[in-house]
Amino acid sequence: MRLSREGRQGLTLISPTLAYALVMLAAPLTMVVTFSFWTQNYLDLDTTLTLDNYREAWGTPIYQVLLLRSLKISLIVTFVTVLLAFPVAYFLSFKVKRRKALWLFLITIPFWTSYLLRVFLWKVILGYNGVLNSALMGMGFIDEPMTFLLYNLNAVVLTLAHAWAPFAILPIFVALEKIDRSLLEAAEDLGDGKIRQFFRVTLPLAMPGVVASTLIVLIPTIGDFITPKLVGGTDGLMIANMIQIQFGKANNAPLGAALAITSMLVVASISVVIFLAGKKFGGKVE
Repeated sequence: MRLSREGRQGLTLISPTLAYALVMLAAPLTMVVTFSFWTQNYLDLDTTLTLDNYREAWGTPIYQVLLLRSLKISLIVTFVTVLLAFPVAYFLSFKVKRRKALWLFLITIPFWTSYLLRVFLWKVILGYNGVLNSALMGMGFIDEPMTFLLYNLNAVVLTLAHAWAPFAILPIFVALEKIDRSLLEAAEDLGDGKIRQFFRVTLPLAMPGVVASTLIVLIPTIGDFITPKLVGGTDGLMIANMIQIQFGKANNAPLGAALAITSMLVVASISVVIFLAGKKFGGKVE
C-alpha cells in the first residue's frame, strides 16, 4: 500500500518524535519490566522468567509499609499543595488586573535554583541549630531548639509542597483564565452570592486545572527519593529510597524493578480514579 504525498509528509514530521518516544520512553520502560521478571545473585543474572520478585515486593512487610507511607506522604503533599495553590491562582486570575506576566514570572523564580539546593535550604531552615529555631530562641518564644521540625514525615511534606507549588499554581491559573466571566455575572444576576458562585460556577469550570495540578504533583512526589533521604530520617523514607537501595547497594536490580513497576501501577490506578472523578465533576455548572 503506497502512501499519498500528504501521508509521507505527515510520517516524516512525526518520525523524529516517534523515534524519540521509543528510544527515551518505551525502551527504558520495557527494560525495567523485563528486569522485574529476572533474578540476580550478586553478579550472576538469571534471565529465567519468574514472579518471585513480585511475590517478595507484595508480600514483604517492609515494602508494604514503605509503599503505604509513600502514598500517604504523596497524597498529603498533593492535597496541601493544591489547596494552597488555588487561592494564589484565583488571586492572579480574578484580582490582578495589570502585570499578570510579572506575577507569573515571580512564581517561577524557585526554578532558577537547583532542586537539590532548595532541599538543602529547608534542611538549614528546619535544623536543630537552623534558622527557624535560632529565630524563635532569639525572640524568646522557646528556650531550647525544637527537635521535631526535621527528619520526619512533616519535614518531607513541607519540603515537597514548597518544591511543587509552582507546578500546581500554573495549571489552575490557566483553567481559571478560560472561564467566561459572563457566567459569573449571570449567576450574580440570579441572586447567587460570592460563595455560591464559587461552588456552582468557578470550581466546576476550574476542575480540569485542579485535576491537572493534582496529577502533576502526585505522580512525581511518590517517586521522590532525594527529599526523604535528606530531610525525612527513618520516619520519612519512601518506597523510592528502597528502589534506589536495590539498584545500588543491594545489587538486586530485578527486585528494584519489581518495586518500581508496583509503585507505577498503584500510582496509575490512583491517577485514573482522580481523572475520572474530576471529569465527572468538571464543567458541570448548576
